[in-house]
Order: sequence, then C-alpha cells, then structure tokens
Amino acid sequence: MIPLRLVIDTNIVVSAALKADGLQRTVLLLATAKPATLYVSEAVFAEYREVLARPELKIRKGLRQQLLQLIQSRAHPIKPSRALPVTKDPDDNKFLECADAARADYLVTGNTRHFPKFWKKTKVITSREFIDIVAPHLIP
Repeated sequence: MIPLRLVIDTNIVVSAALKADGLQRTVLLLATAKPATLYVSEAVFAEYREVLARPELKIRKGLRQQLLQLIQSRAHPIKPSRALPVTKDPDDNKFLECADAARADYLVTGNTRHFPKFWKKTKVITSREFIDIVAPHLIP
C-alpha cells in the first residue's frame, strides 16, 4: 500500500463496529496501519466517542473501547486552524477541517453526498473506492 493521509467519517467507524466482516472494518484497519496515516482532530475523536456510545446502536462497551483505543494509539492528532462552512450539514464540517489541516489525500465516508467531491487536494470517497485504490485484491 502506498503512503496515504486519511480522515475517516464517523459512519465508517460505526459501521466497522457493527459489522465485523464489512468493508468499513477493513477500511479502519488499513487506515490505522502503516504506511497509511489516519488524522483525527479533538472534535472528530469526540464525535466517534459520542456516537459509538449511543444506546440504540447496541455496541458492546469492550468493542467500543477497543476501537477508540486503536484510533487513539495509531491516529495522528491534528488541530485545524480554521472553521470551514462548506458542507450541507454543519456537523460534517469538522471532517473537512481535519482533512484540510492534515492535507489529507482522502476523506472516507458513507455519505459522499454530504461533502464536495474534492476539498483542495482531498478527495471524498466511499469505503469501496478506498479499498479499490489501496487493496483491490481484497474485493472479489
């Protein structure tokens, strides 16, 4: 895999928690392994923590803690320098702000329609597109 700078939307992390054999779990594992570099801001990590803890998702506490620990130990913290009023949903701006500060190659999301196709050099892609780029041999 080539070195990539990544930001991952919360819906990818939630899907990774809910479906052990899903593409999103593979995306999360690839994003937290070298040579990829996952970037998270305080706001992004706080959203991961808050959403994973929602009772209606029924994500086991142990699994939630494992995923958050994996992200916290492997991701590079970054502090966005400016607010970006770009997305249709203001809550999604934090991901573009993180990607902007990290000069990310990709923002991986399950909701591409919420984001522009590109933000500067960051391309917004789905889990399948990410796997097609970095590990096409994993998809039959």
